[in-house]
Amino acid sequence: MKQYLDSGLRNGGNLLKDWLIISKWWGWLPLGAGALAGVALPPLGWPWLLWIALLPLWRFGPRGGAVWGAAAVLVSHRWLLALHPLTWLGVPAVLSLPLVLLLLLICAAAAALLVAMWCGVVQWLGPRHLYSACFAALLWGLTEVLLAKGPLFWLGLGAAALPGDRPLAGLAAFGGAGLVAAVQLLISWLLWRQAWPLLLFVVLTAHGLGAAALALNSDVGSSQKLQLELVQPALPTRQKFEWQQQQQQRQLVEKGFRQAERDGSVAVLLPEGALLEADKPEEAKTELEIGLLSGGFRREDLEDRSSLLWFPAGAATAQNWLDKHRLVPLGEWVPGGQWSGLSAVGGLQPGAASRLLVLPEPIGRLAAAICYEISDGEALARATSLGAEWLLTVANLDPYPIQLQKQFISLAQLRAIETGRWLVSVANTGPTAAVDPSGGVIKVLPSQKAGVGSIKIERISKQTLYVIFTEKPLLMLLVISALCCLRFNKSLRSDPL
Repeated sequence: MKQYLDSGLRNGGNLLKDWLIISKWWGWLPLGAGALAGVALPPLGWPWLLWIALLPLWRFGPRGGAVWGAAAVLVSHRWLLALHPLTWLGVPAVLSLPLVLLLLLICAAAAALLVAMWCGVVQWLGPRHLYSACFAALLWGLTEVLLAKGPLFWLGLGAAALPGDRPLAGLAAFGGAGLVAAVQLLISWLLWRQAWPLLLFVVLTAHGLGAAALALNSDVGSSQKLQLELVQPALPTRQKFEWQQQQQQRQLVEKGFRQAERDGSVAVLLPEGALLEADKPEEAKTELEIGLLSGGFRREDLEDRSSLLWFPAGAATAQNWLDKHRLVPLGEWVPGGQWSGLSAVGGLQPGAASRLLVLPEPIGRLAAAICYEISDGEALARATSLGAEWLLTVANLDPYPIQLQKQFISLAQLRAIETGRWLVSVANTGPTAAVDPSGGVIKVLPSQKAGVGSIKIERISKQTLYVIFTEKPLLMLLVISALCCLRFNKSLRSDPL
């Protein structure tokens, strides 16, 4: 026992830290802390609970970190199980559940590997120094931003402050989700070190700066108003191609145009995949000066793409579009599908990386994310820097549970705060809502119910610091902290758990 206590004291140990290094806890502590982190993430969004879950990571070695990471993802991404059955996508019934379980396990294994590597770096540097903690926290935050460019990442510590702590999430206006993640890791380190005065200072400063950023985002000054009509079909994905379901959607679209005329809306918006081809539906071919902006599919040469399609008033075919760039594994894309016998699954091709869509007035320039792309905040910030004045997300979250819808709206809040823009979300079963630049959510339609609703937003041109500088300040701080580690790191090496 004494050797564990001595090791803990050398690494900054006190009574709070001693219980984290006694070997008898090893069996359940990483598992329990990781599961707690998974619970603390959205839809709960309690960062103060996350800080406790992160605390033992500063003492774990690679093995403990791997268990922690896997447990966190298994809890926070359990909604993936709702993918089963996949037979409607062409997957043989006998392979459906194994494939879904495999996808969840791959995500958990990826998290286990990444957190294990991070814990290994922390123990190699020695976790007791502030510059080591800053380097590790920034490394985690920037890694989340990088992972959001790939096929497997959905959400991480950067989204954990929502919906429970909007002032803390306000830091995203300065440095994006990477900064929010890094600050929370630093808070957990200060808690582990029991540096109470500095901990209080960091917590209060982070919340004060975040609240100030939200206030600045809310002060938009003069801006152009935009009235939009939102249609939520609420079609079961596994049955959406049936005649009865398509008839229901046609009736809703017709109702949407009638209501748009009454409300003075300039366009009707439909969710991801609502149109099966790039032709305007008959019920939308009216003499009204109202455009249609809808998720759908189009073919370019021999490639099928999931797209956001723009139909101006009077046009029979799409005149502009934005193709989905980040495709969903299994649902839209399977690695090696043509050789694995799963070529019927997905089959879509990605579009260009830019999320900027330029439409005629009064719609103007917007940054769009199609479903899964909402997790890539840097792409939307880049489109905003190119002139996007509002954000749009279209999604189809059926057959997933409400848990995913709540995670989606938390990410939408984060994107609105990062860019200082209004965000409109139109989804098949929800969330169909608007988010103001300070992260406030305005529900337009209840989840899981078909309907039509309207929302008035503002087109905003001013830019947040994150839109201007993106991750450059975090990268500079990472380099500075790395240089400090190289210069000053003389900490004792201890055997990790």
